Amino acid sequence: MVVASKGLVRAEEVYHNRSQRARELKRAGKRIIGYLCYFAPPELITAAGLVPYRITGNLYDPVTRADAYFESIMCPYVRNCFDQALKGAGEFLDGFVVSHTCDSILRVSGLWAYYNHPLYTRVVNVPHNLSQSSLQFFKNELIFFKESLEGFAGSQISTQNLREVIRLYNENRALVRGLYDLRKQDPPPMSGAEMMRLLVAGSCLPAAEFNTLLREVTQEVKGRSPGPERKPRILVYGSIMDFDAFIKLIEDSGAHVVVDDVCIGTRVYAHDVPDTPDPFDGLVKCYLEDFVCPRTGRGWDNARFDYIKEYIRDFKVNGVVFYALNFCDPHKFDIPSLKDYLAQDGIPILYIEDDYTLANLEAIKTRVQAFVEMLG
Repeated sequence: MVVASKGLVRAEEVYHNRSQRARELKRAGKRIIGYLCYFAPPELITAAGLVPYRITGNLYDPVTRADAYFESIMCPYVRNCFDQALKGAGEFLDGFVVSHTCDSILRVSGLWAYYNHPLYTRVVNVPHNLSQSSLQFFKNELIFFKESLEGFAGSQISTQNLREVIRLYNENRALVRGLYDLRKQDPPPMSGAEMMRLLVAGSCLPAAEFNTLLREVTQEVKGRSPGPERKPRILVYGSIMDFDAFIKLIEDSGAHVVVDDVCIGTRVYAHDVPDTPDPFDGLVKCYLEDFVCPRTGRGWDNARFDYIKEYIRDFKVNGVVFYALNFCDPHKFDIPSLKDYLAQDGIPILYIEDDYTLANLEAIKTRVQAFVEMLG
């Protein structure tokens, strides 16, 4: 019997009240920097003495204002995030950082700065390939980002301080990977919905506080008795997901979501920042080379998907669900190749498109239920 306990209860509280801790820190004199993608490394924000805060949308609050500013083919997630900002949800943010991960995120940067008037704004340019010149370009961008943060914070980021912050975040990554490893058990001692709530909550907390929460949750999950029921084991791959609703829909249909390949999931925690003589080389290695996001071209060799097959093997996955937001070009370009690659091994696949609304989730429920039934 799986029973929620203190750490997971705390994670759920943060998940449902994401800005509460950031607002408390702001009242205590801290400055909060909101960011929309991990390609602007939160390590640099933390090392500057600022508090990074992952901006998320609100699946439960339909878009009512942002449509006036965007064309109809805009990413629904970015549209929702901007809609929340127009409604005042991000008024506690002192700064706003985006990285050129996709055209929709780049498009919102100017609108956000113009209509929300943050004290600090920054666009981190991110190359779309892994050539040596691209790696050097990204390193220079991160150095420029560091210098701009120093100017805003009024303090210098020393190499030693940056190394200490990197170690803090690497501890964070190791703790998250440890929880994923526990979910290799059959049945897993922790649900996919619990994991999603925990990771979204952690993205809204300072790294040290998230590490404390992760240690509590790990101890609790290790102490759980395994559930009696084995179910089909699912891997979810795809676009940004910052609510548990889709994962919960799958699990309520009779499956275990045991692993994912999404942004607030394994992607950002799979690899540490390596210890390099120049810490910026380590950041480039982690965030550009090792962070496997389809927005970065890695050639057309399907070997770029080998890590997905490793997840399928290690987590004993029975089926894969592709989750693609409407107009998410990076993922939609990759999914056909990945689908063919997995189909070679006879891996069952379900493809779902979503518009980041609760109404759409209700509409796809029958398809998810049929897929789970097929897996047996």
